[in-house]
Amino acid sequence: MASSSASITSKKSFICLLLLLAAAPFPTSQAGKIAIYWGQNGNEGTLADTCASGDYGYVLLSFLCSFGNGQTPQLNLAGHCDPYSNGCTHLSSDIKSCQAKGIKVLLSIGGAAGSYILTSRDDARQVATYIWNNYLGGQSSKRPLGDAVLDGVDFDIEGGSPDHYDDLANYLSGYSKQGKKVYLTAAPQCPYPDAWMGKALDTGLFDNVWVQFYNNPPCQFSDKQHLGDLMDAWKQWTKSTKAGKIFLGLPAAPDAAGSGYIPPGELRYIVLPRVQESSKYGGVMLWSKYYDDQSGYSKSILPDV
Repeated sequence: MASSSASITSKKSFICLLLLLAAAPFPTSQAGKIAIYWGQNGNEGTLADTCASGDYGYVLLSFLCSFGNGQTPQLNLAGHCDPYSNGCTHLSSDIKSCQAKGIKVLLSIGGAAGSYILTSRDDARQVATYIWNNYLGGQSSKRPLGDAVLDGVDFDIEGGSPDHYDDLANYLSGYSKQGKKVYLTAAPQCPYPDAWMGKALDTGLFDNVWVQFYNNPPCQFSDKQHLGDLMDAWKQWTKSTKAGKIFLGLPAAPDAAGSGYIPPGELRYIVLPRVQESSKYGGVMLWSKYYDDQSGYSKSILPDV
């Protein structure tokens, strides 16, 4: 039998080991965050309720769908409110409520059905100035969302021309020098490099990139026997992209996209363990809040994100 002093030492060592284990992070639990697109369906609940759910780390207000080439930028929040009659200024309190919970709220520009193009570097500068004054830390008498200061800008560029988005990113990032950091994020398609955002992403100015692994059969998940297509693209993005974190972008329900939906169980037990092997893994992006409400997708995957 061990001496009493040896027994005490052994017990102390065991207690220390338990404390170390308790303090150690578990990489498969809350290692990442969920980003959600909100704004394109009036039946998806309020912005305040979206943030109060506790499911999301980023909310992307979609979309500033028209800008560039001298046109007046236009915000479209579908059935939520009408920005042209000052009907969206009440969202200011919702935005502040989200931010008070530590949730980043960004303006998403572009979208699949927008009318946008940047025709020159000066055009990009003018768009950046407009966004700064109307949505970020600048001043304007006609701020569509009231006096709340958004955390940054999300680039969801899916048409037009790829030119000058690198200039836009540079101009927007430059405003960080005036105080509050301007976060930049992007939602490229999974074929690498992205046809629209390649040059902009090469600037290295983007904090998060949520790659759309859907509506792109060559690089999306089809079934567990064909995980390689997604993983090959994921490795290319995490290896080559100059960004802080890379997110796995997915539809939140089968009818949220034409293809690329991953059932929650297969995401949790097959896909996430693989993509989380990368130090650049940041979480999951979902399209969209409306479809997430229908499916409960975020709540079913959150423990493993």
